[in-house]
Amino acid sequence: MKLQWFFVLQKNYFHFELFRIFADPILGRITKNTYTMRNHYETVFILTPVLSADQAKETVANYKKMLKEAGAKIHNEEHWGMKKLAYPIQKKSTGFYQLFQYEVEGEFIAKMELAYKRDEKIMRFLTVKLDKHAVEYAKVRIEKVKSFAKAAK
Repeated sequence: MKLQWFFVLQKNYFHFELFRIFADPILGRITKNTYTMRNHYETVFILTPVLSADQAKETVANYKKMLKEAGAKIHNEEHWGMKKLAYPIQKKSTGFYQLFQYEVEGEFIAKMELAYKRDEKIMRFLTVKLDKHAVEYAKVRIEKVKSFAKAAK
């Protein structure tokens, strides 16, 4: 049995295919198994300040549910609360900030960003793919945030 690996870089995720070539003199068939790797992402979005606290929580819960339905593994979720914006967006000077750090297949990101664009409650959003160094830094940062929360209690 001859085993060959082929690596293909696609749009926004790393995809590799494993080809198993069997020595079959009659058919000469090739069987193909495809696997996709999950990447780490970080998304920050700003909700409009005209929402009540309950409406903001409901909107965040909807996006969290959307991530879970896609099979995402959520590593960290932070609600930063209402903050002053650096410049006015849609004639508003404040907004509710929300952060998600998660691991998911790359094809889902386009669907998620389309949902952000269609939602009137979202003023701005930014999704970033994390490299291995950023993932390590995020883990350290999560531990610091947890230790500060414990010390505050």
